[in-house]
Amino acid sequence: MEAIDELINAAQTFYDDARANENGRSRSWEHCYRVFRDARTAPSPDYDYLSLHLAFYLASWGMYRGSSFLLQKDYKVLLPIVEKVLKPEYDCLFGLACADLREPDVQTRLANLSDDIADYFWPIRNEVAGRVVASQVSPVLITKILMGTLGCVPAYDRFFEEGARYLGLEKKTYHEKSLLELADIYEEHNDRLEEARRGMRTEDLVYPQMKLLDMGFWQIGFEKDAAGAK
Repeated sequence: MEAIDELINAAQTFYDDARANENGRSRSWEHCYRVFRDARTAPSPDYDYLSLHLAFYLASWGMYRGSSFLLQKDYKVLLPIVEKVLKPEYDCLFGLACADLREPDVQTRLANLSDDIADYFWPIRNEVAGRVVASQVSPVLITKILMGTLGCVPAYDRFFEEGARYLGLEKKTYHEKSLLELADIYEEHNDRLEEARRGMRTEDLVYPQMKLLDMGFWQIGFEKDAAGAK
């Protein structure tokens, strides 16, 4: 089986599993992405409501586990993140097409938003730890926020990175070069991937291109990890 077939099949498995479980955690992304989509055109977004959605989505995907500094905070700590994400300058990132990642302006805005998120969390994490933490704010947290609110990058957690490693990607961590490699893959197999993506929608919500890649690589990594644990 070719790598692109494995990727598409894995994404379809993830999507089908989400459809089969009405209240499964995979639905948390749909709920979060939908409310942020609607908020981008709302005259007065409800930042408190959006923060609640973002917090529950992050909790669904491991960002509130015992070792996380977010566990020591309520959902309102995310209010400034919501305000940042909804700035008009980031409208171009919502549902971003992979080909648009080649645009210098898009790259700059994505880097700026990623840095803003990290800079906001830095003192909060230090305050919770009671010391200055040497390591950078987790790219996993940053990319999960970007995926949940904008659908513009995959969530670079361990299963995604394991799937990327298995399929032979050169860049497996969150970086502009990794995103451009993903764009190359999407453009090379655009017809196949778009055909699969057209079937991935729920009600009025169409899955963005990066969500398809996120699901595919994550599912492969998850399955490889599960097989190795047996």
